[in-house]
Amino acid sequence: MRIPPTSALRALEASARHLNFTLAAEELHVTQSAVSHQIRHLEELWGVQLFKRKGRSLILTEAGHEIVPVIREFIRKLTTTIEGITSTYETENTLKVTLLESFAFKWFVPRLGHFNSECPDVNVWISTTDDLTDFTTGDADVGIRLGYGNWENLYQEILLREYIMPVCSPGLLEKYGKPKEPRDLLRYPLLRRYTSDILQRWKDWFRDAGVEVDTIPEGTHFPQTSLALQAAIDDQGVALARSAHVLDDLKAGRLVNMFPDVRSKSGLAYYIVCLSGRENLPVIASFRNWLQHEAEKTRKEFNKLFGQ
Repeated sequence: MRIPPTSALRALEASARHLNFTLAAEELHVTQSAVSHQIRHLEELWGVQLFKRKGRSLILTEAGHEIVPVIREFIRKLTTTIEGITSTYETENTLKVTLLESFAFKWFVPRLGHFNSECPDVNVWISTTDDLTDFTTGDADVGIRLGYGNWENLYQEILLREYIMPVCSPGLLEKYGKPKEPRDLLRYPLLRRYTSDILQRWKDWFRDAGVEVDTIPEGTHFPQTSLALQAAIDDQGVALARSAHVLDDLKAGRLVNMFPDVRSKSGLAYYIVCLSGRENLPVIASFRNWLQHEAEKTRKEFNKLFGQ
């Protein structure tokens, strides 16, 4: 006997559940005539009648009552088996990473090629958001968060502590001259962020530099640090930068730390996070180890750059 196509079996199962070809068609996103055709095909193939009309309603025949549970169990097992295979494949070969857009752009992505070389069988899927990701939904396997490390029900491992510094392009220094003391920055165009209350602000840096400031001069405001840094590179002003974001630009000479002797340490840090109990899964453990290796290289490069 020929095995009918799965689409016909699904049409039979849905029709038996709804006892209505129209509702079955809506569920399967096909036309009512397509469902009717599939049922007729099965009846001709098996030589039995599956449904009878009772007024405007459908009822299963005796043969239908015997066949439908077998079909329903077959569909259930087939679906469960395929989902299990797909889930296993994705778990072993896909790593979904969530992080802040600016950190992804300025630090993570430029180094990602190293991980791809070390783990070529792992497909990294990146998503960027300023919101806290719910890891229980399966939308992300691991994240890199900026904060204080106080998130409940998550494994958290510190990745990078940060310093805050004012940076500008060499071209801006040529135009305005090099400031002699931190207070001189108040006559420079200062680039600003307008989101996230936990981020370091200009007043915080001036305070750490020993300058009490009541009002910061007005300037261009940006939603992302990476945008403010690009504006600084393009001679538009002085950006307040976090060390991880700006290291590569400092090394390349695109930006200059205007006061390297001022140590303004951020109370925030970057953390590796994932659901508790998943941190030692092979692909996540490999990713964590790689991140820590890259973070250590960043710390050494930063210390070498500023003689610390």
